[in-house]
Amino acid sequence: METRSGSRYRKPQSEVNGGEGRKEGDRKRRRGEVKEYSSGKRRQAASLAEEGNGGEKPNFFDRLPDDIVVCILCKLGSSAAGPSDLIKILLICKRLNGLGLHPVVLSKASAKSLAVRAENWSESAHRFLKQCADAGNVEACYILGMIRFYCLQNRGSGAALMARAAMGSHAAALYSLAVIQFNGSGGSKNGRDLRAGVALCARAAFLGHVDALRELGHCLQDGYGVRRNVAEGRRFLVQANAHELAAVLSSAPWPPPAVPTGCCPLLSDFGWSVPATDPHPANRFLVEWFGARGGAGGEGLRMCSHRGCGRPETRRHEFRRCSVCGTVNYCSRACQALDWKLAHKVDCAPMEHWLLDGAAAPAAAAVGGGDGAME
Repeated sequence: METRSGSRYRKPQSEVNGGEGRKEGDRKRRRGEVKEYSSGKRRQAASLAEEGNGGEKPNFFDRLPDDIVVCILCKLGSSAAGPSDLIKILLICKRLNGLGLHPVVLSKASAKSLAVRAENWSESAHRFLKQCADAGNVEACYILGMIRFYCLQNRGSGAALMARAAMGSHAAALYSLAVIQFNGSGGSKNGRDLRAGVALCARAAFLGHVDALRELGHCLQDGYGVRRNVAEGRRFLVQANAHELAAVLSSAPWPPPAVPTGCCPLLSDFGWSVPATDPHPANRFLVEWFGARGGAGGEGLRMCSHRGCGRPETRRHEFRRCSVCGTVNYCSRACQALDWKLAHKVDCAPMEHWLLDGAAAPAAAAVGGGDGAME
């Protein structure tokens, strides 16, 4: 038994030293000396790392893979509240500047991060939007397309960019192309294609675009470019109000606050009066651009009277005017309906020279002038 237990045999020196070392380590742990030793080792390793970096502290940002940084920048670009949020990141360091212009980051940039103001327009802004459009950003395609088509009067390139956005199921681009088809913008009066305008408008309405729903409803009620169907047109108008109500509920507490001035009573079917929605950055750019230049950029050319639209005429008498007063002009029935609820309902009054001729007044109510009647 003594032989099996090994009590008569002497243990190797390494085991004896190891056991003593473990006992000493246990005693140090109880006294807290090992923690001080390990922290001292960490300080020594950090000092050696600093010496290896030339006395500088280690930069952990440089150790991050590019894929992680690009993913973070994509999240930032898609949630940015303005262009400054993205520009500030590009100015931090050379690495962020390079990765911030990565095609994946540019393709995910939101409309707010691309909302260039007309007063800040420059070649660099144009180049940045084009770079985003080349990366596949549909918002950049639409904004740059609107700017080129209306502001820079580059009709072909602007329409092509809006078509690229429309192929990416961009609802606002589909609706803008529909307005171009309805008016024959950039061409002659004979270049209008009402059926194509209705088809584009129907596609945008299917995607939930409120103005497209309203435009399609008026087209069906009036038989404009499509067979007349009053009941179906009314259904689309009510559906436009429902979509607008849903947008209000998602962005404001219920019930919506009653605003006496600057409100849009388009939800009268539901008994509510809500503030008007902010225009798209492309429309806001058009309003600022032509507002600073005092007009549509040509003699005899008019602007759409809806203050949130900003579209100008590309030829004389392109837009239709109000069939009652004849003092306001609209690029579309949707803009006419929206402006009527916003302001024109109070200001509209028959023109005196129309009332002088009793025979001309009924004709004026039927045909307002320009390319057609506006009801």
